[in-house]
Amino acid sequence: MSVEHREVSHLTRLLPYLWPSRRRLCVSFVLAAFVALFWGAILSIAYPVVKVLLEEKSPAACLREMIAECETNIDKARGELASLNEPAPLDPAEEVSVLRKRARAETRMTRASQRLALYRGIELYALPILPEDLFRAFAFILAVILVLTALKLLCMFAEEVLVGSVVEQTVMRLRKACFRRLLALDYQTLKMQGTSDMLSRLTHDMEALGAGLGLLGGKLVREPLKAVACLIMAFWVNWQLTLLSVLFVPVAGLIFHRIGRQLKKASQKSMESVARIYKVLEESFDSIKVVLAFNGEHRQRRVHHEESRQFYRRSMKVVVTDALTNPITELLGLSAVVVGVLPGAYLVLRGKTSLWGIPLASEPMDIAELSMMYTLLAGILDPVRKLSSVFGKLKRSAAAADRVFALMDAQSRVLEPAHPVVFPRQVESLEFRDVGFTFASPNEARPPVLNDVSLTFEAGETVAVVGENGSGKSTLVSLIPRFFDPDRGALCLNGIDVRQFSLRDLRGELGLVTQETLLFDDTIAGNIGYGRPGASRAEIEQAAERASVTQFVAGLPQGFDTPVGEKGASLSGGQRQRIALARAMLRDPQILILDEATSAIDALSERLIHESLRTFVKGRTTFLITHSITDTLLSFVTRIVVLDHGRVVASGSHAKLLADCEIYRRLYRARDGVRSGPGQPTVGGDSVNPTPARAA
Repeated sequence: MSVEHREVSHLTRLLPYLWPSRRRLCVSFVLAAFVALFWGAILSIAYPVVKVLLEEKSPAACLREMIAECETNIDKARGELASLNEPAPLDPAEEVSVLRKRARAETRMTRASQRLALYRGIELYALPILPEDLFRAFAFILAVILVLTALKLLCMFAEEVLVGSVVEQTVMRLRKACFRRLLALDYQTLKMQGTSDMLSRLTHDMEALGAGLGLLGGKLVREPLKAVACLIMAFWVNWQLTLLSVLFVPVAGLIFHRIGRQLKKASQKSMESVARIYKVLEESFDSIKVVLAFNGEHRQRRVHHEESRQFYRRSMKVVVTDALTNPITELLGLSAVVVGVLPGAYLVLRGKTSLWGIPLASEPMDIAELSMMYTLLAGILDPVRKLSSVFGKLKRSAAAADRVFALMDAQSRVLEPAHPVVFPRQVESLEFRDVGFTFASPNEARPPVLNDVSLTFEAGETVAVVGENGSGKSTLVSLIPRFFDPDRGALCLNGIDVRQFSLRDLRGELGLVTQETLLFDDTIAGNIGYGRPGASRAEIEQAAERASVTQFVAGLPQGFDTPVGEKGASLSGGQRQRIALARAMLRDPQILILDEATSAIDALSERLIHESLRTFVKGRTTFLITHSITDTLLSFVTRIVVLDHGRVVASGSHAKLLADCEIYRRLYRARDGVRSGPGQPTVGGDSVNPTPARAA
């Protein structure tokens, strides 16, 4: 799709977001039309000003003179038409010449009649209030200019306020729609997109898009209307000379088309650099402990410096290209004025109506008409100059629209079914049928994470999924809430592929606690209540009691209303994890998933969580992802599944796996750091005995 078609497409796509503000937008267009009308009226006053100052004639005398001139021109044209209408034998060449003369005479008579009607109207309505004294007449004209200018500025103010409100509301709607679209994407697509890139598009790019919308509703409506108003009046004064000036428009259009393509390309590169700067800042502040501990401040400054320099270089391309538009506009505009005014000056000074045999006026022009012509052409130049100053912003806005709508066009790899199946009231079984999964990569193919996984779980089982890092444990259980969908095979619930259920229904029956505890900048009660919106305070406190949250909440000054800070920064790791568990318990899920939920907390917090789970998991299907097997965990786990390189290598009880599975023995012994003699297998650098060191 070409650049022009893409821009039109983006403008079309913006219409649904603009539509709710259509009334304000329409009123702003009407105000812009009034601004243009007042602008043209102010410039047209150049004619009476010149008449009063240079020719020292009162408005009444000027008006009577113009009326007499129009009547004389009408009589001349009427006489010429009468002579041309007399029948006479003509050859074809003479007939064509007569027809041309007749057409010119009719044109002159029409123009003179139109002017006479205008002057008669002024004589009837305006002349009675115009003073005869020259100074008073001039002062009156200046007062009219002042009033018209005040009205124009008032309309401009109201127009810009209305356009500003329309822009802010439109950007708000677009940002909300974009955010809604992002939340509808799958986990994998969001991770591939990158947080910094999404933030850049939702903030920096949205601001650039809003700036372009403001121009579309403001200057890009008002300034062309001002130019058109001047152009219409200039055509009315002398259409031939005005037409000479308009010949520069195609040249300017071609030049700005080429500059615009370069501007948009440079703007896109600049916005990509902004996203990379966001990424550096995000990594630096999210990993601030590592940066400080390893004296990485210099490295982070260097990376930020390089990205900033790259942004500077790309931004300067935008600045240089944008800076070309003003000089080019000034030069072309001034050339258009010269081309229009110079022949007019020749006609006035020489008393002619044609140049090189080309008719440029129906009757000789005077200095007042030439002054008005120059003023109107200069009046066209001013809006064009202002438009050139916003040309770069408009192209940056178009580049921002490309990036914003590309984000909105992102397709989720996890799709809602067209006709979802009703979710069962009771989960009776969960089955992995020859499941295979490979993470998508934008650059190169990646090896499979899961290979031919076939497992069946009955309702009420508490399953520990173990394996070394990278074995596919988290990926396996992430298929249950459909964070990912398998590339091969199927995951079935009660014999039905989970892809046939509504995502909302499926996830509504799940509880999740992740290794990286994610809390919102809210109170403790608010974070627990996130598990089930609408839950009562009593239900929240009951879930907190189950998860041993009340043990530390009782010591806080505000209790459950204590803010946890950004990402729960005011709490310890164990406290955050217990709040996350309470959030999952509040949902009362049929399926509970704990993904390394105790890997980053102390032994006491781990014991408290396991004690909470021992009673809570009864009657629920529970999956615990871990690489460390503890006695408290084994006290309520009914089954253990061992994964290695994406394959199920063993499944069964603790005693059975200790006897039959070497990988499980290594993982179980690794928790105690038991070292074996020479030649024994090792995990994490420590050799491990193949025989049990303690009773199963």
